[in-house]
Amino acid sequence: MSSKLLRLRTARQRHFLPPPLLQLVPVLLLLPPSRPASAAAATAVTHLPGFDGPLPFNLETGYVGVEEETGAELFYYFVESERSPGTDPLLLWLTGGPRCSIIMGLAFEIGPLKFVLAPYSGGLPELVYNPYSWTKMANILLLDSPVGSGFSFARDPKGYYVGDYSSSSQVQTFLNKWFTDHPQYLSNPFYIGGDSYAGKVIPLIAQGISEGNNE
Repeated sequence: MSSKLLRLRTARQRHFLPPPLLQLVPVLLLLPPSRPASAAAATAVTHLPGFDGPLPFNLETGYVGVEEETGAELFYYFVESERSPGTDPLLLWLTGGPRCSIIMGLAFEIGPLKFVLAPYSGGLPELVYNPYSWTKMANILLLDSPVGSGFSFARDPKGYYVGDYSSSSQVQTFLNKWFTDHPQYLSNPFYIGGDSYAGKVIPLIAQGISEGNNE
């Protein structure tokens, strides 16, 4: 990955998850079979409960192992650009907290889905297409990081003790493995963005990528 393709975009936004969202969270978790922590596994998602009909965009979810010792794995959503995925930028998006779920980015900030919050009478919440999604002009990789965020986990409890530097290193490991499995995006312009606390971690990720390119 060329360092000149790396550009930083940070934003400060804040959202809270409504109670109806908690009912949908389990169905968004597509856990692949057991495998070594170093492996990557991805699943194409064409339908979601609460959304009427097939999804009008290409959605992939998966896990990538980032630490052998603790069995730490990071969960991601990847939404392909709706315009020109082969040439449009690739944006890695992180959320704040730390440890807020990246589902906020998917359904409340920049992603192609949004919840119908009112009126709500109980049961499964309704999902609709967001016509203002950033996927109109970019491929978006939304990552649950650090470990303990959203669906990201570690098999050893010690894996949850991560700070800004260790989590940024894990994100770099994630990117190396993700690009290995998705080499078609290596030539796309690459950006990193996020909200709130992510603004502290993103510069560390960028520094690590830059230093790695210079070695």
